[in-house]
Amino acid sequence: MAVHPVVAEVTRRVAERSAGTRDAYLARIRDARTHGPARGGMGCANLAHGFAACGVQDKLWLRGDVTPNIAIVSAYNDMLSAHQPLKDYPDVLKGAIRAAGGTAQFAGGVPAMCDGITQGRAGMELSLFSRDVVAMATAVALSHDMFDGALLLGVCDKIVPGLVIGALSFGHLPVILVPAGPMASGLPNGEKAKVRKRFAAGEVGREQLLAAEAASYHSPGTCTFYGTANSNQLLMEVMGLHLPGASFVPPDTKLREALTEAAGRRVLKITNLADEYTPIGELLDERAFVNGVVALLATGGSTNHTLHLVAMAAAAGIELTWDDFDELSAVTPLLTRLYPNGTADVNHFHAAGGTAFLIGELIDAGLLHEDARTVGGATLAAYRRVPEFAGGKVEWREAPGESGDRNVLRPVAEPFDTHGGLHTVRGNLGRAVVKVSAVRPEHRTIEAPARVFDSQELLQRAFAAGELDRDVVAVVRNQGPRANGMPELHRLTPPLSVLQDRGHRVALVTDGRMSGASGAVPAAIHVSPEAAAGGPLARVRDGDVVRLDADAGVLEVLVPDEEFAAREPDVADTASGTWGTGRELFGAFRHAVGPAERGAGVFA
Repeated sequence: MAVHPVVAEVTRRVAERSAGTRDAYLARIRDARTHGPARGGMGCANLAHGFAACGVQDKLWLRGDVTPNIAIVSAYNDMLSAHQPLKDYPDVLKGAIRAAGGTAQFAGGVPAMCDGITQGRAGMELSLFSRDVVAMATAVALSHDMFDGALLLGVCDKIVPGLVIGALSFGHLPVILVPAGPMASGLPNGEKAKVRKRFAAGEVGREQLLAAEAASYHSPGTCTFYGTANSNQLLMEVMGLHLPGASFVPPDTKLREALTEAAGRRVLKITNLADEYTPIGELLDERAFVNGVVALLATGGSTNHTLHLVAMAAAAGIELTWDDFDELSAVTPLLTRLYPNGTADVNHFHAAGGTAFLIGELIDAGLLHEDARTVGGATLAAYRRVPEFAGGKVEWREAPGESGDRNVLRPVAEPFDTHGGLHTVRGNLGRAVVKVSAVRPEHRTIEAPARVFDSQELLQRAFAAGELDRDVVAVVRNQGPRANGMPELHRLTPPLSVLQDRGHRVALVTDGRMSGASGAVPAAIHVSPEAAAGGPLARVRDGDVVRLDADAGVLEVLVPDEEFAAREPDVADTASGTWGTGRELFGAFRHAVGPAERGAGVFA
């Protein structure tokens, strides 16, 4: 199947605008490649330090230059349900690698924080920056020149992008990401959403809300709604960094363990010492990133990836822009209905055909680059297969040709919508992204007076006091990366949803984030430039009429240009709010961070 002309043209333009930086990146990683293990060039004291704690057999192998040694980098902790299953992975992987003739060492751990726990708390101001901390920690783990490949263990929001960015700084190494899988389905998502809105409206108390949340998030494994964590998993598979079908197999199953062991065996075959050398820096090319954007759009995935995909691409010398997302969205059909875009969760998606069916449909429609390189086979075609546990090991078979549930997963010929789940909007308030896959068409356009806030707490107080019971565009500014680390504002979803359910025209405009949990209220997020960097949001006043048209791509304040330009920016003093509970340690990040459009990263 020929590649769709828009997909081909966007890919061509990405490659063209990135030619200089990509060539420089490739030259750098090819220069780092050696004709044998890098440890072969170490001094004897260096190498002895590197294998001092190993067993006798591993020491013998590591003395030579023919046995591949694999780094294991893990984001394990037992507070995050998604990462708790990773506890025993290093031993499982070491056993599989040793049995296949290689060695492995636990190279380092990286921090893993949970946005679900820190929502609305001071810790959320560390969340986005934790991505770049994870990247640096990954680089530190790989810096010892002991390794011929790496296995990265991580699942959630900023952790997977951080692992990838860090690994790309060692782009000459082959890398496989090893997932943990989702928890079993709990309280249906529709019921959970109802309880949240009833709590926001004051109709139920804390105990009822906590009971509903505890019934939703109830066991080891990834949270089952289609937020950033599960968007990570889908993208890593479509971009060729997971083994085929590995993303949504539950933890503590024979198939999950077999896939983990298979990842250990597979990484040995793609090192510089084997016949299928596949360095991550070459694998993640323009085709891989376009494939990732298309998969995000086709599934209505997390808005956080309008930051993370851009940042990961930049780490590979590739310039990906929001305009690329927008153009691809126009030709990418929406093929899933997963919460918050529907009521189903990723377990239902997996049961209906999952990634294999999705990838096959998108390849057949010419919307994915089938020839993109992967860790699981020569091309993405290998990902049309599904894994199963048979004969004590994992085997792959062809996926069913039909969706098992068209309420959850559909073919390209019968999509839920003819365009993808994200739109870019622009105007005299800057540029922003809108997740439209969960927003009904009649709610995608609004023109209403603004009510301006400098924190989500102030909006919540205004809602509780009945001050927002009308048509309103809530402008929540000074929430960008430079102001306070760009926290997610997920706590605003229930009150704004209540207002919309009461029949009011409601929207949110913010330079902060709303994450993969963005709901049914239209939200122009990641507004760039942010207010703290002199962006126009700083000149919006209460009562200004704001127009948001997600379908037409418009975000503007209806104030005469001269009057608007003449206003003094109203920039809140956010410094006092960025101290305590660790936030003061990230002052250098806030000064160095780039704009949301460029991935909101601290690396030049």
